[in-house]
Amino acid sequence: MDRLQKSVLVMVLLNGFATPLMLSSVNVALPDMADALALSAISLSWVQMIYLMASAMFVMQFGSLADRLGRKRVFLYGTGAVVVTSVLAALSVNGTMLLSARFLQGAASAALAATQVALVSSVFAQKERGQMIGLLVASIYIGLAAGPLIGGFVIDAVGWRWVFLLQIPLALVVLVLGIWRVPGEWAAQSRSPYDAVGSIGYSFAILLLCLAVSRMPALDGFVLLLAGVLCMTYVVRHALRSPAPFWDMRLFFSNRVFSMSCGASLIMYSATYANVVLISLFLQYLKGIPASQAGMIMMVQPLTMAVLSPLAGRLSDRLEPRLLASGGMAVTALGLASLASLTSSSSLTAMVLALLLTGVGFSLFSSPNVNAIMSSVEPRLMGSASGAVATMRLLGQLTSMVLVTLMLTLLLGDATITTEQYPQLERSIRLSLGLAALLCVPGIAMSLARGRLRPSP
Repeated sequence: MDRLQKSVLVMVLLNGFATPLMLSSVNVALPDMADALALSAISLSWVQMIYLMASAMFVMQFGSLADRLGRKRVFLYGTGAVVVTSVLAALSVNGTMLLSARFLQGAASAALAATQVALVSSVFAQKERGQMIGLLVASIYIGLAAGPLIGGFVIDAVGWRWVFLLQIPLALVVLVLGIWRVPGEWAAQSRSPYDAVGSIGYSFAILLLCLAVSRMPALDGFVLLLAGVLCMTYVVRHALRSPAPFWDMRLFFSNRVFSMSCGASLIMYSATYANVVLISLFLQYLKGIPASQAGMIMMVQPLTMAVLSPLAGRLSDRLEPRLLASGGMAVTALGLASLASLTSSSSLTAMVLALLLTGVGFSLFSSPNVNAIMSSVEPRLMGSASGAVATMRLLGQLTSMVLVTLMLTLLLGDATITTEQYPQLERSIRLSLGLAALLCVPGIAMSLARGRLRPSP
């Protein structure tokens, strides 16, 4: 590994750790935010959903821009924007300001999500790519694991606002590395005109679909849902007809490994992401555990993924990724079903074991699936493929939060969470986790149907 490769890897790994550190810390801080800013159950779910919504709205745009303007440039601009928006979130004095800052923070993070894998893939050959992607995935999960633990102690010691500032020192180191230690730039050789119509239409469709969830089951919620579906349909048709779309969706129709791998990723994240939010609410509301102790329990799943993901990535360089990813999704389904069976009287040991099982399954899925996606496209499309990886992850995470928000809306309404609402809260948590386990079934079928990445000997 030469000096440039080391610098790029360190730069990407630091950001891969820092952003999830903040994101998972926020999960632990949700009850304190609700008390401090008088947030309802629905508003509380939007603290995470609006971040994911903004990321999903802009990640493909940044992936496309990175291929045109340079992947390092977009990555560094995103890093600087994350620092600024994190300070704004920490200074929030009411729910409106907090949600606005989270939207901007999510948009800034989209630039990082769209370029991390592309930068790694740009400087490492295919034979090393799976291992390096595994390290990146591991850094993300280490951040997710450290967030609840560090965030829990920070919240108990100095308050919830500080969780937004945890990643800023690391982000500043990334900026220094990128500016002074990583020379050169990586971009696609051909630079077609930017597709503003498709880009704006896609973002608007995501916005409509998310707003629809917050208004259901009211009539205007269904109207917004229909408008969002129609808008997304137009975007897909436009992308298939345009000679230079902002997101080349023709890959989904011409590359089976790519399309099925992306579909499996979408389902996997839809099934798993919201469980960290649900477990946080379960532990702190239903079990009455303080933030620091809840964080220690919540770190079990991401810590397991951090340990096993590099091994799974290395295995996917030798074994067929389809088999590893499909087996991982099956194990994840068992873990989610175990979580759905827990009640407020269940032991914490049972929860830890269920989280451990879910973490093992996700580890076997994630790195091999990303390796399959990035290895199935030509080098000139790596920026778009990296954007697709991030988009599937973010759309899946967003879908997961949408389902939870819908469940909380139907069972709790717009009320603040008090002891009288605990039975409805427990029911919504268990139903959400049960639905997540069922979602894995079509995901397993899609993962197996992708076919072989490598030809048979």
